[in-house]
Amino acid sequence: MNGVPVSRVMTFLIIGDLIAYVFSLIFSLAIRYGQIPSKSLLLIHAPAFLVLIAVFILVNFIGGLYDKQSSLTRRRMRGLLLRAQIANAIIGIVFFYFAPVAIAPKTNLFIYFAVSTAVLFVWRFVMYPVVTVSKKQKAILIGSGSDTDDLYGEINGSLHYGLIFCERIIPKPDLKETINVIEESVRRNEAVVIVADLRDPVIESATSFLYSLIYSGVQIIDGAKFYETIFDRIPLSMVGDRWFLENSSGVLGNRRVYDSLKRLIDIIVSVVGGIVSTVFYPFVYIAIKLEDKGPIFISQPRIGKNNKLVQIFKFRSMNSNDNGKYGGNGRSSNQVTKVGGFIRRTRIDELPQFWNVFRGDMSLVGPRPEFPNLVNIYEEHIPYYRARHLVKPGLCGWAQIYHEAHPHHSVATEDTRDKLSYDLYYIKNRSLTLDIKIILRTIQILMNRVGK
Repeated sequence: MNGVPVSRVMTFLIIGDLIAYVFSLIFSLAIRYGQIPSKSLLLIHAPAFLVLIAVFILVNFIGGLYDKQSSLTRRRMRGLLLRAQIANAIIGIVFFYFAPVAIAPKTNLFIYFAVSTAVLFVWRFVMYPVVTVSKKQKAILIGSGSDTDDLYGEINGSLHYGLIFCERIIPKPDLKETINVIEESVRRNEAVVIVADLRDPVIESATSFLYSLIYSGVQIIDGAKFYETIFDRIPLSMVGDRWFLENSSGVLGNRRVYDSLKRLIDIIVSVVGGIVSTVFYPFVYIAIKLEDKGPIFISQPRIGKNNKLVQIFKFRSMNSNDNGKYGGNGRSSNQVTKVGGFIRRTRIDELPQFWNVFRGDMSLVGPRPEFPNLVNIYEEHIPYYRARHLVKPGLCGWAQIYHEAHPHHSVATEDTRDKLSYDLYYIKNRSLTLDIKIILRTIQILMNRVGK
């Protein structure tokens, strides 16, 4: 795929999977009956299999098969694809044995899963790399810092993108020297794309020069926006007051329709979820009492929207409630109990927070709420940290899906700085579609944890 990476990659993969599933049905019927299936035979099987294929695509989406993240290597892709097919097979078996519409012979289903698994592997690992290989556009990366390092390594280390960085230029303190270096690099590498950190003071001073390159056929791309497209997070090294001004409509914009719908969904789901989750309460009660006879619930102060102090409710998972007041070493002396380890891993400890969602202190989706004393520390050491309090905190969030080094029971400034980049991405791009994606991926992650 030529040019700058876009969301069409996911669309392309979905369409390819759809074709693979439909082709697998035709091929399976040909194997089963020893001839190319007739129109009438296809029509008999179509109702059941079309429903299943739609479910399979949803399962693949939840399983992360359409992510563009760099962690989606060939080795990991094989594991994700195999697990998705196993889940699809279980769903298919249940559907065929209990759904009235599924009248086709059950043998056809087992042949279909064997064929579709083989076809999907051929499509993903043989055909997809071939059809997406094209002449990469030559590009130059201009900027400094770890975020620029990550961008350079991701683009040049993957086959998924339609460009390659021929050179990386770190801006010099002298403006004229920087312009000369860029000009020489464009000429020497025959570059047609420049990705630049436009918020760097030196590069910002060279704006007129970069503008002149447009008339030579060179495309200029904002490094922060490019980074966001690639990693689904905001590069903090490229964020400043100007970034917030440019994105004020997204970060601070009044979204009445979205906010109203989200609040309605919060109320409905919190009521239903709160009622259903009471099934777990007796088991948690017995388990906690058997272990240490301590209290079942705890209440903790957290910072909510607009820096408002809220009290959140949880099942107790540690031997005491320190309310985030850690010692001089920045770590908690509190210990997770054996029962607490399980209910934390499965997020059962947070089921009482459905009450917080119903009251409006929290939402189903948003940045996770933090202790007040930790917020004071992070606001002092992490620029723009308070921006995460522009929206309600949530039961699940974008950072919880993609940020692996979650800080727990200690002051962790660097990990929290990294986590903030995901929170800012959510705040800027929040929508019902993104909320649904977060909820589905959270469910998939929790199911994996329960299975471990």
